[in-house]
Parts: sequence; structure tokens; C-alpha cells
Amino acid sequence: MFYIKTYNKISPRGLAEFPADFYQVSDSETQPHGLLLRSQKLHDEEFPKSLLGIARAGAGTNNIPIERCTDQGIVVFNTPGANANAVKELVLAGLLLGSRGIIQGHDFVNGLTDIQESDAMSKLLEAEKKKYAGSELMGKTLGIVGLGAIGSLVADAALSLGMKVMGYDPALSIDAAWRLSSRVQRMESLEQLLGKVDYVTLHVPAIEATKNLINEENLQLMKANAVILNFARAAIVDSKAIVTALDAHALGQYICDFPEPWLINHDRVTALPHIGASTSEAEENCATMAVSQLREFLEHGNIKNSVNFPATEMARGNTHARITFTNLNQPGVLGDVLSLFAEHNINIVD
Repeated sequence: MFYIKTYNKISPRGLAEFPADFYQVSDSETQPHGLLLRSQKLHDEEFPKSLLGIARAGAGTNNIPIERCTDQGIVVFNTPGANANAVKELVLAGLLLGSRGIIQGHDFVNGLTDIQESDAMSKLLEAEKKKYAGSELMGKTLGIVGLGAIGSLVADAALSLGMKVMGYDPALSIDAAWRLSSRVQRMESLEQLLGKVDYVTLHVPAIEATKNLINEENLQLMKANAVILNFARAAIVDSKAIVTALDAHALGQYICDFPEPWLINHDRVTALPHIGASTSEAEENCATMAVSQLREFLEHGNIKNSVNFPATEMARGNTHARITFTNLNQPGVLGDVLSLFAEHNINIVD
């Protein structure tokens, strides 16, 4: 029997993938073999010795102490791509919000509570609508920073809208490169991209290398009417520098999924309550994928989509046992392990 502790609200469809005969799942397990969570922060949690794996139903893992998990031999999984379509669709909404005066026009109309006659309202709307005129996306240039599962979908959607697309991703994988349209113009540096685009959308993880990726220095490279969309993580943008640029009319708009106190009620900031992956379909996809990966590891020892251990897959054959091990890359460790095998009369044939 495997014991799983859950945090947050996990999709019932995903939880149903745990066979009841072999798994006990609850939010109160004290000696779990696995953890299943969404956005619960685990940095202050003490992990029991029973814990073998943590599955995050989502892509970002900055709510999990990865280094400590690695030191304790705990495999951490995420679900890249499971919520990609949900985020892509919200990015498209963000592009439209950034190009047309949709929210501003909506707020204006809702303020006309003192007008009781339709004719009077129509005349006022005709007189005032020019204040909310925007521009079309067709022919504009979109820069995409991060060309993984989400970035490649955004690229395809933007191309279908008639936009020109430029991309930057120094860590582009072979699989991601195959998914990417040949019509995406790849940039050699972030600075090169920022200086050319009308819109830029960010799709990179929050790691030390991406902290304040958009900052006071490179904001100066952008067009004064450019729009930044951040549906990735708050930490990759210096949002105070964003506000400074907006106030100086050196930047057009900031559209994000991560509100901060200094962003609220700014007339050129659209901040949403972290709803990028908040669709029923994405939640089901993420939960199902997370459960599948956690089960595959607990039941078979195979690792897929781990952020701290290499991918491992060993099919069950006719042998009585299989062993895989991950060791520190330092002298003497492998020799110690092989000596341990020899002490137990275990022969390594391959």
C-alpha cells in the first residue's frame, strides 16, 4: 500500500487515477510515500523519511525546496505542457486587452448610470468612443521569451492572427525546436528581441538565472508604446521598474497574472488573479499527468518530467530484480556502490 498526502484542491478526475486497492490518499497522511500539490509552499515543511516523490500539478516548482529534496533523495515532478493551452488562450486575451480599449471602454459604459434615455446614451457613446480606439494585432511584432510548450503554442496562435513573431530561448530543447514554426525568427539575445517588438510575452521558469529578467536596464531598449505580458512568474520581472517606465511614458502597458500592491489601479496595468491555468480542463490535465508520473515512479522506479533527477526508464524483463541509482558526481562514489554490490554477490552484466 502506498500513502499519498494531498495539498490544495486536486481535480477528482486526477485523484481517481490512484487505484483504491493500492493507494490511500488523504490530506492528513503523516508518513506519506508521495505528495501531490498545486501551489502549496513546502519550504517550511519537514519531510518524513518515508517520502519518495513530490508531484506538482503544474509547471512551476518555485514553491518546492528543490535543493533540499535532491539532498534527501526525493524526486520532484512537474507537468510541463499540461496547462499550456489554458495559458496560451489567456495570453491571446492579454494581447487583445493590450491592443484595444476593452476594459477602459467597459468601465466607461458602466459609469453611465445617470443616463436614462437610449438616444442620449447613444449620442454620448458616439462622441466618446474615440477615446478607446486601439490598434490591430495584424502586422505587429510579438516577441516570445521562452519557446517551450506554452511559447510554441503562443507563436502558432500569433502567426495565425497575422503577427510577426520573434523568439528567444537559450535553453531551447530539441523537442521544442521541432514543435516551433519555421516562421518564428530566432533572436540571439534578449536585448536584440526587446528592441524590435511591439509586444513581448514571457514563458520562462522562475529560477535564479531568470530573476528580474526584465529590469530597469533592458526596459530602456523597448519601444515607448510596447506592451509586456507576464503569465509566467512574478519574479522574472522587476515590476517596480515596470511602473517607473510606465510613469515616464517609456512603456505602453503591463499585463500580468501576478498582482502586487504597487500595480493596483495603475491606469496602464491590467493585473489578473493568477488564473492562467485556472480552467477545468487544465486542472484535470495537470492532476492526471502528475498522478501518472508519481505512480510510475512509486510502482516501477521510472522517472519522467523530474526537475531534480534524470529521466530513468527500465522495462521489467525476466530478471528477478532491477536497480537504478543516482549518485553525486564526485570521485569514489561509484566505486563504493559497486563494492556494496560485490559484498552481496551481485554481478553487473551491463
